[in-house]
Amino acid sequence: MAGAEMIGKEEIKEIMDVLETGILIRYNFDKERNGVFKCREFEEAFAQYCGSKYALGVTSGSAALKVALTALDVGPGDDVLVPAFTFLATYEAVLEVGAIPIMVDIDESLNLDPLEIEKKKTPYTKAVIPVHMCGAPANIDKIVEIAKKYNLLVLEDNAQGCGASFKGKKLGSFGDMGIFSFDYVKTVTTGEGGMVITNSVDLYHRAEWYHDHGHDHNPKVSRALEGRTILGFNYRMNELQGAMGLAQLRKLDYIIAEQRKNKQAIMDALAQVPGVGFRGIPDREGDSATFLAFNLPDENTAQRFQNMLSAEGVDTTCYKRNLWHYVPNWEHFLAKSTANSKKYPFNDPTYKGKIAYLRESIPQAEDLLGRTLVMGIAVKMSPEKINQIKKGIEQAAKNM
Repeated sequence: MAGAEMIGKEEIKEIMDVLETGILIRYNFDKERNGVFKCREFEEAFAQYCGSKYALGVTSGSAALKVALTALDVGPGDDVLVPAFTFLATYEAVLEVGAIPIMVDIDESLNLDPLEIEKKKTPYTKAVIPVHMCGAPANIDKIVEIAKKYNLLVLEDNAQGCGASFKGKKLGSFGDMGIFSFDYVKTVTTGEGGMVITNSVDLYHRAEWYHDHGHDHNPKVSRALEGRTILGFNYRMNELQGAMGLAQLRKLDYIIAEQRKNKQAIMDALAQVPGVGFRGIPDREGDSATFLAFNLPDENTAQRFQNMLSAEGVDTTCYKRNLWHYVPNWEHFLAKSTANSKKYPFNDPTYKGKIAYLRESIPQAEDLLGRTLVMGIAVKMSPEKINQIKKGIEQAAKNM
């Protein structure tokens, strides 16, 4: 549960600061606020934490993806490369801006395989979205290098990896833009909410304008009297979310440190099981340790071991059978059942590319996800809880 486990007096204090002003919207009412600007403060602190110049709070991680894609000018006629293993929102956001997601295979990191970019790109490909799944980095340096070679934009989906890094640099800060999710089960939570980061002032402005109906937020002019450059919509983070985020961000390094300690204890137990290997994390020192992914020699063995663990009260997930995180299991997506009755943008008559989402095109995902089991790692895990998991692993191994 990560950040949700840590909600306490710090979050209450920040929220009370907002409630005492009575101003819950992030813009305007400057006199009534008495100097309380929680969203602004959260954005500034988050940008500094990530080593990024700009950060923009929004309503969700899904909204962050749509806002960023819009700022990047991705839209109808464009292809976007997206890994086969991700949460549904990554694909939904591409469709929301009128572009077409192209399914790309993964590597042993369980993230987008850099070598697949050259294989799957089309004349219409404009961007690639590497997703840092389950809190650990993709081979982001290689992804960015290859993307630049082909003039592709890079939008990092770091919804599950807040606080993680690659070679000392925070995830989300490698691409043209990066996004984060702060929903209830994320490493940092504001209940709902998300963040967009970038080093480009132009991309920041486009995102900022778009997320608030085109307002240009000129401090010298009252709201609704500013100039406007583009049309937008409402994806504004509110002050209560900003207040929560501030308190949670101060706890982020502690959260990751505790998760790493707990994860290592369980990994040590799993390492004693014959045939067990571990996810190929490109930089283990940058792992947020929100999840532990381990693998067995084949899918049947993995399923037997999962059943044995379950009998001992140890929960794991096989994402090849998960309905929300693996493209071949999304029946409504494969049926092109968008909210639009015309199935737009799949049936956009101006689109010139070809669309296919076949298991045969992602052999590495089919193999790796079938024999990989994933366990969630909590922040607060008592010695008794960890010993229970260890004993469960030991007993399951004996019964294999």
